[in-house]
Amino acid sequence: MSDTKIVDARDTFCPGPLMELITHMKQSSVGDTLELLSTDEGSGADVPEWVNKVGHEIISNEKIDGVWHIKIRKAK
Repeated sequence: MSDTKIVDARDTFCPGPLMELITHMKQSSVGDTLELLSTDEGSGADVPEWVNKVGHEIISNEKIDGVWHIKIRKAK
C-alpha cells in the first residue's frame, strides 16, 4: 500500500479544495490514499458528497484546530 499523499488546500475557498482533490485524484492510482487539508467550512460536507457520488471511499473526515482532514481512498 502506498503512502498517504497530502493535498494542502488550506486558505482556499469553495470550490478550490475540491478542485485540488480532483486534480490529485486523477494523477493517483487505484488504492492510493489522499488526505485533503482544507480550512473551507463547506469541505466537511462537499468533499464526502463528491467522493460518494463518484465511487471512492472516505476513510476519515475530521476537523482539527479549524482544519478539515479528509482521507480518501481511490477506488476506481
